[in-house]
Amino acid sequence: MNICLSSAGRRVALLECFRGAMRGLGLTGRVFVVDCSRSAPTFYLADDAWKVPPCTAPDFVPTLLDLCKRERIRLIVPTIDTELPAYAAHRQDFAAIGVTVAVSGPETVAIAADKILTHRWLTDNGFPTVRQGTPAEVLARPGDWLFPLIAKPRGGSAGMGVICAASPEALRVAAAERDDLVVQEMAPGREHTVNLYVDQSGRCLCAVPHQRVEVRGGEVSKAVTVKDPGLIAMATRIAEALPEARGPLNFQCFLDGGDIRVIEINPRFGGGYPLTHAAGADFTRWLLQETVGLPVDAACDDWQDGLAMLRYDEAVFVPAERIECRGGSEAPATVPSSDSHAAQAPLTPRVGAARSRTTGGRQ
Repeated sequence: MNICLSSAGRRVALLECFRGAMRGLGLTGRVFVVDCSRSAPTFYLADDAWKVPPCTAPDFVPTLLDLCKRERIRLIVPTIDTELPAYAAHRQDFAAIGVTVAVSGPETVAIAADKILTHRWLTDNGFPTVRQGTPAEVLARPGDWLFPLIAKPRGGSAGMGVICAASPEALRVAAAERDDLVVQEMAPGREHTVNLYVDQSGRCLCAVPHQRVEVRGGEVSKAVTVKDPGLIAMATRIAEALPEARGPLNFQCFLDGGDIRVIEINPRFGGGYPLTHAAGADFTRWLLQETVGLPVDAACDDWQDGLAMLRYDEAVFVPAERIECRGGSEAPATVPSSDSHAAQAPLTPRVGAARSRTTGGRQ
């Protein structure tokens, strides 16, 4: 069984989780990677890799369909928010050639991609969240809002473009620079992520919360699993209320005593998933089992509470010609044929530092 991590980037840990799950199930096959850049570390650590068009390009899906046919891929695992709409819209096209895409339905993807839609869905369905508005609404009545406030792009992800506006003037400056901001009041408590898995019938099989102890560049670098009944119950309710939620998802929230405020939903493998995996909740195994038609052996509560993840950096060393970075640009995005790919120089990277399943992703 061949699988493909799409836009895999730095998610080496997720790649290794899939390799381990395949070995554990006795499945033969390869773990491939596609990315729009040959400088992605996973490009040199997968069993094989191809450079493809950006996920927003019109030829992205046709390229992936051709690749799946040629390489007999059974499962595609998207990893970034911007590619989810394309995969959600074309699930049936992939299914028609025998490929499962680990993605939720288009409506859930649309809700998660737009912070205004996320807030509306949460409030309409009775889930606790933070107060949110537009910069114009806040600046019209600044005395009604508790500064400092968080301003973020309506369609942003991975913490990009997020600012803390300490005053109305700071918010006014930020709004003048960007016209797509939403504004949120700060939630009290500690930030948590809850990774959860939804089976093909729409049932939440497992939810694993972790406290985000340290975040670097929008990525969690230190975290601890927390077996909190309130967060687990909230995850189950959210997962089973979202339209056509399937496979791996996660949401971010703040926990203050027993008070929960949900701020974001991500219908994909979470950046901190390797911690969930190491704690004993093997989403990759369950996804493979569902893909090949095996019974899913998920144990909802059989995971380790209080397990810490402490990330560190490592590196892959390859000749510069392999990533085509000299001169400041890469070659056009193309997928070579099997023969032309085989004719390229072998992928023989040197990896700095011991590889670990809990390091190396965009997490």
